[in-house]
Amino acid sequence: MNRISVFLFGLLLFSSCAALQPADRQATVKAPTKEEKEIVAFAKRYKGARYKYGASGPKKFDCSGFTSYVYRHFDVELPHQSGMQEKAGKKISRQEARAGDLVFFRKSKGGKVFHVALIVSNDRNGLVVIHATSSRGVVVDNIDQNSYWKNKYMTFRRVR
Repeated sequence: MNRISVFLFGLLLFSSCAALQPADRQATVKAPTKEEKEIVAFAKRYKGARYKYGASGPKKFDCSGFTSYVYRHFDVELPHQSGMQEKAGKKISRQEARAGDLVFFRKSKGGKVFHVALIVSNDRNGLVVIHATSSRGVVVDNIDQNSYWKNKYMTFRRVR
């Protein structure tokens, strides 16, 4: 009987811990600054723009063309290549990532950067980005609720 009690207690303890989110998926909710709101609002003007490899706007974009176009409007020059953009600015954690920051995607941990997106929000509702996708053009996605993207984001950068 004692073993059953210990087993049930352990099971209860394990299940309550499993319900907690990992620290790297939690974000501190902080109201966006005026600059962050402006960056996101400018980016959202291009929702629905079509995708074209190598394009940097304003009617067609690829992913790094989109982020470099948005930031150029705010006097920040970024190269038109996602792997090069990942070297710009300051590396930050998921918890520090805020509206206007960039998130970079890889197919595996040691793999090459293949995509970049601009963060719209990062809070308890998930990581929401705006990005130029090859299949849908410029769209807003909640990465944490997207089966394709959610396991591919790897690094975050603040470039402003």
